[in-house]
Amino acid sequence: MIRTVIVEDDPMVAKINTRYLEKMDGFELVAAVPTVADALPIIERDQVDLILLDIYMPGEDGWSLLSKIRWLGQGVDVIIISAANDKESIKKAIRFGAVDYLIKPFEFERFQTALNSYKQEQSFIEKQEELSQNDVDNLLLNKEQPQSAVGTSSVELPKGLTKNTLKLIWEKILENKTEVFSTEEMAQQVGISRVSMRKYLFFLADIHIIETEVVYGAVGRPIFKHRMANLDHNLMEKYISG
Repeated sequence: MIRTVIVEDDPMVAKINTRYLEKMDGFELVAAVPTVADALPIIERDQVDLILLDIYMPGEDGWSLLSKIRWLGQGVDVIIISAANDKESIKKAIRFGAVDYLIKPFEFERFQTALNSYKQEQSFIEKQEELSQNDVDNLLLNKEQPQSAVGTSSVELPKGLTKNTLKLIWEKILENKTEVFSTEEMAQQVGISRVSMRKYLFFLADIHIIETEVVYGAVGRPIFKHRMANLDHNLMEKYISG
């Protein structure tokens, strides 16, 4: 089992992350705490494999915890879960050795992808006494190519997404550029299931075409609201052409 600590000061977000983690096979929640001061004794005392770490919290921030973990030489991996989406935060996370970075708000599929990828990589490494250069390349370099390096040619979509459906969704978004829409509303307009639509909208958020926020009602589950954030026809053409 991958022993995991959640460090998150927002009780609602901590609850959601805990519920998401409980859905994942192979992971065990050691603790969910709201501050760095609460997290450090747990990390020092218990066997912890993975931390799901917020950045901005009361008192010391997540960067401070990351720095202390590295200084202590603790063999703990970190997935950052933060609303910070500026380039300096991303670069800093990479320098500190974060294994993934989830930008709030996100949906379960992105959380699931991050943790499953981490689990698969750890399982693979544990089975090897020595790794070949090809093994190392697959682990460290087999990432989606940044958009700036792709050029103008067609780009493959993530598994499970189709160009025709993405094109329909893009056309619907263009029809109502300034309007906010929910996942369910867009699913109804395009004629696909809400579950399928979530995958497409997550992808569009991941490439910064739309932005997403979570709206919490008085009762029931949170509603994800989306709006266009980037009118980049050239970027979209790479995914829907061909």
